Amino acid sequence: MLKWIFDRAMALVGLFLLWPILLVVAIWIKFKMPDGPVFFKQKRVGRNGRLFTMYKFRSMTVGHGGSSVSVAGESRITPLGAKLRRYKLDELPELWNVLTGDMSFVGPRPDVPGYADKLQGEDRAVLNLRPGITGPASLKYRNEEELLAVQANPQQYNDEVIYPDKVRINLYYLHHYSLIKDLQMIFCTVLGRRMYYNDEWI
Repeated sequence: MLKWIFDRAMALVGLFLLWPILLVVAIWIKFKMPDGPVFFKQKRVGRNGRLFTMYKFRSMTVGHGGSSVSVAGESRITPLGAKLRRYKLDELPELWNVLTGDMSFVGPRPDVPGYADKLQGEDRAVLNLRPGITGPASLKYRNEEELLAVQANPQQYNDEVIYPDKVRINLYYLHHYSLIKDLQMIFCTVLGRRMYYNDEWI
């Protein structure tokens, strides 16, 4: 309940304080990428496997039809989009998802259908969590796109190495929840810092 109250209160405060930045980014996208919408909307898997619509600022070309795995330097990511993704500005609209209860500030990143659906056994317990804007797995793999860019087969490396490790980290988060740790993860995300969590630096 405390997490629920914290999420909604801080999302409301965040939208109130950051609306000028949201407006500037929206105008910037419309000016630099006039070929499509300002916002990117996509169905993601939420708590208990329920689908919801996630909102982000658009960072890719329209109709790119690419993989669900993003790699740094891809042609489908626009120059402006690369800047937005680097500083996580593309994720600011997710504050609305937090306010409406589809997401939390801290939790597993929401997956596209096809990943969470395949979780089996104890791993499915991850679906008990609301997906988050940030979280321990997000912190550990904050440079995921750069990491994938140097792999011979980015999709395979994601499916066989990164994704299972994210599930492991998120299961630990589920069973060892702490509001203090949530606050620490939020600050580390904003400040670009690392933290010690579950016997490793993330």
